[in-house]
Amino acid sequence: MLFEKSGVCSLPSWRTAEITKLDMERTLIANLRAQIGGPRDGALLRFSLGNALLSHGDACGAVIALREAVAFDEHYSAAWKLLGRALADSGDTVGAIAVFERGIEVAHVHGDQQVEKEMAVFLRRLRKTSDP
Repeated sequence: MLFEKSGVCSLPSWRTAEITKLDMERTLIANLRAQIGGPRDGALLRFSLGNALLSHGDACGAVIALREAVAFDEHYSAAWKLLGRALADSGDTVGAIAVFERGIEVAHVHGDQQVEKEMAVFLRRLRKTSDP
C-alpha cells in the first residue's frame, strides 16, 4: 500500500527497508559470483556465497556453493555446519545428518568446540524430527 506524503506517493519506511535489504542481498550475491574463478576464489568466497544464498532463501544454491567450499578446504568446520543447515532447509534430512556427522568429526579434530556443539544440537533435532 502506498502512502501519500506531501503530494508524492511513497512506500512506508518498513517496506523501503525491506526492498533495500533485498537489493543489497542480490548485489552481494552478484559480486561474490563475479569473483568465482578469480585470484580470491577459495573456501571463504564459496562459504560467503553460500551464506548469502541461504539468507536470501536459496537453500539449493547454497548447497552447491557450500559443497564447493568444503571441496576447497575439507577442514572448514563452519562450512560443514552451514552446508548441513542448507541441506536441512532444502529438505534433504538424510544428507544433512551425514554432513553434520562429518562436520562434527572435522570440528573435533581441529578443536572447534563451539561449532562442534552447534552441529551436535542441529543433528539431535534432525534425528528427533526424522524418527518415526
